[in-house]
Amino acid sequence: IKKVLEEARPNNWDDIPDIDLYMDQVLSYMQRQHIGLEIDETLTAAMINNYIKKGLLPRAKGKRYGREHVAYLTAICLLKQVVSVTETGTLLEHETEKQSIEEFYRVYGELMEQEFTKVSRFLAEKKEEKENPADLALQLAISSSAQKLACQSIIKSLEEKED
Repeated sequence: IKKVLEEARPNNWDDIPDIDLYMDQVLSYMQRQHIGLEIDETLTAAMINNYIKKGLLPRAKGKRYGREHVAYLTAICLLKQVVSVTETGTLLEHETEKQSIEEFYRVYGELMEQEFTKVSRFLAEKKEEKENPADLALQLAISSSAQKLACQSIIKSLEEKED
């Protein structure tokens, strides 16, 4: 996991294909693009269509998906692991109303780099201290829970500002 946290990253904006992709190509690309899809997650055409219906993802251009679709899907795949699809939509809406999807995606990548590196260093430190793996897993789970609660509270306040 330390190696994944240190090395695995989605492609930068400029490295995402600048040609439009068909659905099966998007699904194949996302297997390499999103950390976690290769482990135990799935992304299906039905899920993508659902994200479009719920307004999280712009409609395809005909049957083709561009760079912006891949950027949105990369963020959606990570965020939906932590918050609901509705909360993911609220967060993406607020982020992309103040900046372009390209700029949002760059910030997203920078934040991912910071946080994944922080967790990797934490794991390395605990390994040196010969921390019990079960204790370490418990600590990470509790920390994740606290961060999830804080995230959901902030998103809820964003939703309340809309009303």
